Amino acid sequence: MDTALKKSPSYFFIISIIGVLAAFIGFAKTFFLPLSTGNFKAPAAVHIHGVFAFAWIILFFVQNVCIHQRRYTLHKQLGLAGIGIAAGVFVTLFFVGRYTVDKQLANGIAPSDYNDLPGVITGAVLFMVLVGAGIMNRERGPYHKRYLLLATIVVLWPAWFRFRHYFPHVPHPEYWFALVLPYSLILIAWIWEYYKYGAIHPVLRRMGVFIIAEQTLEQLAYDSPSWRSGSKWLYEMLYAAGSG
Repeated sequence: MDTALKKSPSYFFIISIIGVLAAFIGFAKTFFLPLSTGNFKAPAAVHIHGVFAFAWIILFFVQNVCIHQRRYTLHKQLGLAGIGIAAGVFVTLFFVGRYTVDKQLANGIAPSDYNDLPGVITGAVLFMVLVGAGIMNRERGPYHKRYLLLATIVVLWPAWFRFRHYFPHVPHPEYWFALVLPYSLILIAWIWEYYKYGAIHPVLRRMGVFIIAEQTLEQLAYDSPSWRSGSKWLYEMLYAAGSG
């Protein structure tokens, strides 16, 4: 399926550019602008998570530039830094999840105070599993790059969801901006591969279906009685772990 590198940019490269733009535009209103005016207040863990998450997205772009320019040695060297960045994204997501619930509890948003936590945790686990698979397949280029592409699509989800602030009149933003828009990148990758290669790579096909299905089930189950009870249980587990 993978042929010799051509001068025309790959869809990995194009999606990496889209990812950088989505991250900065999505967080402009809720993070960058408030931060520049001193109006963004959050614990250090939230700021640290932002550094790691943006570092990953930028690194994915830089890595694609390296491949496009055939700078393979630099690509491998930067990949070592990517392991630490990915670990930072994973660990800090748990602190961000707990902070989100604490903030909602303080604002009295009950009974849905805990609802966002499961999605944060499943996102963290899914991201790290995909990164781990990418690392394990680092000598198998076609597998390696597709696992890391999917990991980047997963970590971009919060940025896409914040696009709802630009389009406040769009109904059901939890579907359009949390499901359709973020994971349309997987559909774009499928179409691109089928058009160019006549087939979709097994990693992209199987894991792409899994990610879309898992995220769809989360949206359908969100705020159900079982979701609420499970969310509260997860928060209590995190709180106990943090206190211990």
